Amino acid sequence: MNFKFDYRVQVKEFHLDTFGHVNNAMYLVLYEEARWDFITTNGFGLDRIKADKMGPVIIEAQVKFKRELVNREWINIQSCPGEVNGKLMEINQQIVRPDGKVASEAKFLVGFMDLKERKLIVPPQDWLKACGYD
Repeated sequence: MNFKFDYRVQVKEFHLDTFGHVNNAMYLVLYEEARWDFITTNGFGLDRIKADKMGPVIIEAQVKFKRELVNREWINIQSCPGEVNGKLMEINQQIVRPDGKVASEAKFLVGFMDLKERKLIVPPQDWLKACGYD
């Protein structure tokens, strides 16, 4: 997979569960943080979404947990676009530990919603560009 975006973040205490590794629900938070980073960097952040009253919604999430992440470890979250099919698109992500091993893989099915009409619409070209579709 050809990852286009890289987001570096440090695991913090509030990410952890009682076993001392990242709680499964926090993986979704970390993946979302990385997605917000690349769409904002590419001109489609929250201000744009509010102004246009259109934006992304997660339809489905598939997450695989392969290795644990521990406190104060620096991780890279890599993201890339997948297939686009009408009103839906895939975003693939993975979390890589400092030793280069993949800790988690995720695939998100994303729709693009007209927030006034409350329905999915075909994503505009500038949104696709912000997500790495050339």
